[in-house]
Amino acid sequence: MRILLVEDDLALSEALSKSLRKQGYAVNCVFNGKDAIAALASDDCNLMILDLGLPDMDGLTLLDKIRKQKNNIPTLILTARDSTSDKIQGLDKGADDYLPKPFEMSELLARLRVMERRLGTSQQSLVSCGPVSLDITHHLVIINDQPVETSRREFTLLKSLMENLGRIQSKQQLESKLYEWGDEVASNTIEVHIHNLRKKLPNEFIKTVRGVGYSINQRAYPG
Repeated sequence: MRILLVEDDLALSEALSKSLRKQGYAVNCVFNGKDAIAALASDDCNLMILDLGLPDMDGLTLLDKIRKQKNNIPTLILTARDSTSDKIQGLDKGADDYLPKPFEMSELLARLRVMERRLGTSQQSLVSCGPVSLDITHHLVIINDQPVETSRREFTLLKSLMENLGRIQSKQQLESKLYEWGDEVASNTIEVHIHNLRKKLPNEFIKTVRGVGYSINQRAYPG
């Protein structure tokens, strides 16, 4: 999942980005409303974390602008404004959730998981197919009841495939989940990750659909 983080506090932005990336999210950081609007126009992000105290415009003004443009990106407001009236105003402007500063990272992550479930990108904490299970909450791959070590990107790639059982994921779709805006991605990067995953997974668990992409081989591993 790609998150657009709109936060002008550089230290907080860096700390948040680091924590979110550890959890497998791709994060694009911008520091003002103008750049946020430009990033949203690219239509590459799935969710926005929005600070209200931006240097060029109020965050609520930004939210109002994008909602009037029919952009319904799920939005979590993250702000020092913690009065009831501020929360009501934010929600009325189209925010999906509101978390006042200071906050615990664990609570932010829990709220993001709720928003993911609403989006349908994380339907449950345990995703299984045949002998392979993913514990989404704890970032574990379990094969035949035994934990298997994977890298963050391998886990994210496998999660995308297993949460889309029955659907083919193109190389471009998988790249968008693993890498951030502006990252240089080698032409064979996805192939390398798939190759490494296949060494750890049951035989023929990931199927290559030549010229299209990849999917889980449900025929070989039903259920």
